[in-house]
Amino acid sequence: MSGKLKIAMLICDGAADKPIETLGGRTPLEAADTPNMDEIASRGTMGTLSTVPPGMKPGSDVANLSLLGYDPATCYSGRGPIEAANIGVIIPEGWTVFRCNLVATDGRNMIDYSAGHISRDDSAEILEALDEKLGDRETRFFPGNTYRNLLLLKGDYSNLECTPPHDITGEPLDKHMPMGEGMEKILDLMERSRKLLKELPVNKRIAARGGVVVDLIWPWSQGTRITLEPFKERFHMTGGIISAVDLILGLGKLAGLYTVEVPGITGYIDTNYRGKGEAAVRVLLDDDFVFVHVEAPDEASHVGNTAEKVKAIERFDELVLGPVLKHFTEGSDDYRVIVCPDHPTYISTKTHDSAPVPYAACGHGINRGNSSAFSEEEGRRGGPDFNPAWKLMFHLTDIDSWPGA
Repeated sequence: MSGKLKIAMLICDGAADKPIETLGGRTPLEAADTPNMDEIASRGTMGTLSTVPPGMKPGSDVANLSLLGYDPATCYSGRGPIEAANIGVIIPEGWTVFRCNLVATDGRNMIDYSAGHISRDDSAEILEALDEKLGDRETRFFPGNTYRNLLLLKGDYSNLECTPPHDITGEPLDKHMPMGEGMEKILDLMERSRKLLKELPVNKRIAARGGVVVDLIWPWSQGTRITLEPFKERFHMTGGIISAVDLILGLGKLAGLYTVEVPGITGYIDTNYRGKGEAAVRVLLDDDFVFVHVEAPDEASHVGNTAEKVKAIERFDELVLGPVLKHFTEGSDDYRVIVCPDHPTYISTKTHDSAPVPYAACGHGINRGNSSAFSEEEGRRGGPDFNPAWKLMFHLTDIDSWPGA
């Protein structure tokens, strides 16, 4: 080695997909112009990652936990406690924390799982009212990032079945309401929230400007307090995590990685891609490892917008991956860089899937394969494959451990 090993893992959330007729039978990854992903594929190797263990629901929580090198089957308890870790919500013993979306419905069907990607300020005002009017000694509401908020309840809700709201756009609510032990409490809160939200001044202001009005809370992905072995002890590296999403930042904090603030990042298709790429380079100047997550392709998939998904992938490639790859190739340190989605999010269904995702990796000790472009099919034709994906990080961070090297 000419210097210390540096590693960058860059996640293009939900980018993997199926062929789409309007793209000429290509996937968004195949249709997008991605010279930097293609360069990593041609310099190194492609394969697949099985990021969602059998029997677990596909989502960014489970998938990114796997990518960070932790086995979800042994340490995952729900999305709620991960997001709580990011915003500093302490989960008392005997309490359960839920992700609590602010959603828009027509009274019968789910219209928008994000209430038009409500602003952070409007969301915070609504959460303050919810906590004031519906909160008590056993019920608390906490604001997160825009529509992504938290509900903390005293009691055990581990046997309650809740549906992610982004999976049911356009579908009847009554088919997907919480079911199981504890459902009475949740259903009561949801019904009371509908009555409260109707009268809130913030909703009247949103309506006056033609925005999407929040008319219901939607609790889901509940869990209790979790702990992770520190990343530094597990993989002998220090580093930072870059994302606009509470879930990803919470995973980083639970793992002992520091979070990096980047102005203008939104967790949506209008995010500051360039800022993320530049921030990643700054992390690599001082530390060993950076994990960069971009939500935009996933968000485009959830609303079925093919053109925006292709555009988001291209911006990720140019403005996030491009600067990192340039930094490595012009620097003196030995490096490894890996790029991948966390899970597929299909335009056709507007939701996640547990199918393996493609990855491309290049750098120290990673032999060149036969791929020349980054795509789902090239991943399936290549190798090595990592099943389960959480074992990948052990190989990636060990200079002497890459399959086939």
